[in-house]
Amino acid sequence: MADYYEILGVSKTATKEEIKKAYKTLAKKYHPDLNKESGSEEKFKKISEAYAVLSDEQKKQQYDTFGSEGFQQRYSQEDIFRNFNFEDVFGDIFGGSFGGSFGDSIFGNIFGSRQRRGRDLKTSMTITFEESYFGAEKTLSISKLSVCDKCLGTGSEDGKKIICPECGGHGQKRMKQQTPFGTFITATTCPRCRARGKIIKNPCAKCEGQGRIKQREEIKIRIPEGISDNATLRISGAGEAGPEESQSGDLYVNINVQEHEFFTRDEDDIYLEIPITFSQSALGDAIKVPTMDKEVSLKLPPGTQTGTKFRIKNKGFKNINGYGLGDQYIVVKVMTPKSINREQKQLFENLKKHDEKRSIVDMIKDLF
Repeated sequence: MADYYEILGVSKTATKEEIKKAYKTLAKKYHPDLNKESGSEEKFKKISEAYAVLSDEQKKQQYDTFGSEGFQQRYSQEDIFRNFNFEDVFGDIFGGSFGGSFGDSIFGNIFGSRQRRGRDLKTSMTITFEESYFGAEKTLSISKLSVCDKCLGTGSEDGKKIICPECGGHGQKRMKQQTPFGTFITATTCPRCRARGKIIKNPCAKCEGQGRIKQREEIKIRIPEGISDNATLRISGAGEAGPEESQSGDLYVNINVQEHEFFTRDEDDIYLEIPITFSQSALGDAIKVPTMDKEVSLKLPPGTQTGTKFRIKNKGFKNINGYGLGDQYIVVKVMTPKSINREQKQLFENLKKHDEKRSIVDMIKDLF
């Protein structure tokens, strides 16, 4: 996905006025009412999306923090343009102001489909601790409104549509009025074609002209490495199909991560408690400890105490926002044997006699 700053041709340190100026220049160049070249409409949508994000302090902060991929997981297209007013930008470009809401304005034929986009869906999925660490490919079965497989979403039996006689294919009825304050342009959505510019002559029998049918779909989900419990994934376009070939909604998947038998997670770090014997604690030892991908060697120094924590660098979770790897921490626990044989008992008796020669004060001093 292209970077919003690159789309507008500004730096990350650009001011609001610089961002606005860059957008106005590009908007005037690519607006379909002014530029009839192929691809201008799609280009206009992209620069408008970039401006909607970078001109909003909260969205811009989220974008700068999480990057393109992380931002897209948090914001749908509808969220990006919600409550955004373009009149302030285009008033001086087109020499007037605009009546009606954003969806019914002069730009309704471009963004109108976004207003009628398919419904967003929400669901949940449970994955294993290992899948959250390594990432995975999963499949969800979702019942939703999907594109009709007979008419391919057109709603037409023969796949054909005709120009709307009400608006002549413009999708809107526009009115210009000259006033001492400039040219005012008002636009209302065509009631017959609902801004589409075309109407269906022969409705599809399977979907009754709706272009959508209720059915169950198998959707493949990519679980990214390092995803945490209760995180939400957004799968763009995997929600319900939009009416009249408009944009599909998004699918939001809440992720539940199962607990592991041995490992626990704290942010991007992994913790593992390892039992050691009295002899290993007193004399030290070289032991093998598991990590998520392989066993590694760990050296226990003589006198290792219960609760001592050892760090193994870069063996934790991959940061979901690309900030490197966490670490794995090994916490040792000295195990008290529940039963001992005669030889072991004799060894402990000898140790006890040695300890009895030391005072309580000496033992306290050893702790510090």
